[in-house]
Amino acid sequence: MMLNQPSQYLIGVDIGGTFTDIVLVDQTNGKQHNGKVLTTSINPSEAVLSGVKELLSRHKIDPKKCRIIHGTTLVANALIERKGVKTALLTTKGFKDVLEIGREWRYDLFALDLEMPTPIVQRNLRFEVSERIDFEGKIIKKLDEKEVIKVAKEIKKSGVETLAIVFLHSFKNATHEKLAKKIIQKYVPGLNICLSSTVSPEIGEYERTSTCVANAYVQPIFKKYVNLLAKGIKKIGIENDLFLMLSDGGIVHEKIAVEYPIRLVQSGPAGGAQAATLYGKIQKISDVLCFDMGGTTAKACLIENGKPNRTTIFEVARVFRFSKGSGLPLQVPVVDMIEIGAGGGSIARIDEMGLIQVGPESSSSYPGPACYDLGGKLPTVTDSDLILGYIDPDNFLGGDMKLMKENAEKAIKDYIAKPMGISVLEAAWAIHEVVTENMSQAATIHALEKGRKIEKFCMIPIGGAGPVHACSMMAKMNINKMISPSNAGVASAIGMIASPNAFELVQADMQNLDDLNFTKLKRKFNLLKKEGEKSLLKTGTKLNKINISNSLLMRYIGQGYEIEVPINNKCLSSNNIKNISVEFERVYKDLFGRIEKMPLEIISLRTIATSISSQPIIKQEKINLSIIHKNSKKRKAYFGGKTYLDTPVFQRNNLPKNFKKNGPLIIEERESTLIVPPYFNLKMDSTGNLLITKDSQNGK
Repeated sequence: MMLNQPSQYLIGVDIGGTFTDIVLVDQTNGKQHNGKVLTTSINPSEAVLSGVKELLSRHKIDPKKCRIIHGTTLVANALIERKGVKTALLTTKGFKDVLEIGREWRYDLFALDLEMPTPIVQRNLRFEVSERIDFEGKIIKKLDEKEVIKVAKEIKKSGVETLAIVFLHSFKNATHEKLAKKIIQKYVPGLNICLSSTVSPEIGEYERTSTCVANAYVQPIFKKYVNLLAKGIKKIGIENDLFLMLSDGGIVHEKIAVEYPIRLVQSGPAGGAQAATLYGKIQKISDVLCFDMGGTTAKACLIENGKPNRTTIFEVARVFRFSKGSGLPLQVPVVDMIEIGAGGGSIARIDEMGLIQVGPESSSSYPGPACYDLGGKLPTVTDSDLILGYIDPDNFLGGDMKLMKENAEKAIKDYIAKPMGISVLEAAWAIHEVVTENMSQAATIHALEKGRKIEKFCMIPIGGAGPVHACSMMAKMNINKMISPSNAGVASAIGMIASPNAFELVQADMQNLDDLNFTKLKRKFNLLKKEGEKSLLKTGTKLNKINISNSLLMRYIGQGYEIEVPINNKCLSSNNIKNISVEFERVYKDLFGRIEKMPLEIISLRTIATSISSQPIIKQEKINLSIIHKNSKKRKAYFGGKTYLDTPVFQRNNLPKNFKKNGPLIIEERESTLIVPPYFNLKMDSTGNLLITKDSQNGK
């Protein structure tokens, strides 16, 4: 029995590589409480449950009045670290090697020993059966049921825990996949089975196979994790079911999430993008650069016209982290962002050329940066920030975690300063400059690839380390305006609370636009609508509170990539192909600056079902930490040049209305610290957000 009752308290939980963030919001008044605990990497649910229990106990909140919305890195980590379960693949005869053949696309044209990702399914566990369906969905050759039975017996002997069934053109006709599943379940009861026609009903044989295999690979461990967490929250006293965030920013019920775990591969970062979107709306700014820097990685996402950019192809577990084409392709809807191996825990070292390199390796939560005093010996970005005076060692996480500055100094001295013949301060500054330059370049390139100029966007930094480095990045990217929201250190968890219940469905339907039958198109969209409504009803959303939006994936005939074209009810009811063509040209010209005189084709249909609900009111937590003085104090901080500067330090929760001051200054709150260098100006607006601009005369 599902329990999805309206709740007074919403709890957002974001598991990162280093910290697990927990945010609780009272829906009656918007009051917010935050928690931040070290991630328990072996069993992430331990940190979640202990953090939630502590937060509820601290503020004396009845767990029966709560509902948890959760984002997790479990799926991504399982794929990256290859910690899924033993997986088999059943496919059409002649296609067992599709995972190795791929697209025959070289991410490095000149590499003689090009390394590609190892297929998840080893070759002896890839099985073929006779069957064939053509691209229109017609059965050319019936499924050989005797061959399926033979395969089932081999699978049973192999000790396989999960199976992906991917037949050619099954996205048009799933009959053979469903029949094969029924037969195998009879001979191997309890076997976890995923169908490509359900997981990814789209064209693109390689991408569809890769996605279905990845879903099958992680599904058993994801089910186990979700079931364990769901039982754990029930023991705490939270009676409502668990909800999870998808990679596209939608919230779904736990039962839907466990069917499509591959759609949660970017659930945490999606929460950050949703939060930045919310902050942009508050400021009435529609074009935003969301910069999310945590303990392990940094992510950059463009938000245009009040919506995060999305994509339907995502790569995970790249052999070379930043080389497109070196990873496993996933055909799932995700917030489009670039990931950089730069977080507070990113390790600094000297490379073969004698230069400082930061990341992508991370110290994670354990052993962590040297200053954590948990066993880490290598220098990290957090260690350099501590040496530069950006972080208060006695007030990290509000004083809950003390940092050892001497450990940071020793690590930087031993591994960077001494080998290079420079001071510890110079080495710390060099680490800071390298990591900010890397992140700035990545964000700039991400924008250029989309035909956008990064300096046209307003920057919103989030994550524990985001506000520390944001101003330095502003200078390097020539961005003139930044919004620093309160509680930036737990923004991803806030984004989960603020996100709607939503689920996206897709159906391949390849045809020339000139041959489009509007009656059939409407019928297909109606079927997708019903499936979307069914998914949202499981979240407790009322039928009259569900919004449906439709789009077509289209391209010029002969092109290899398609674009998403929104299709509203007016366009559908007009029965006029010209209206669709005009909308395609509008989107295409916005992306590429031109249009072509070529015929168009439709690749697939997309429908998004979204709950219509009022935006939750989220207010800044008011806590007077004993460590922080009510009045400004000063701390020596380094911004380049000859020496440290005496820099005013303020507690954000104690800032008066209309606060205004020029840099250098430091603004502290429990989960993050904002660093404002010289030649930057800061003022507080009426909503409590901090607006930072560069000094027009002296700024870089």
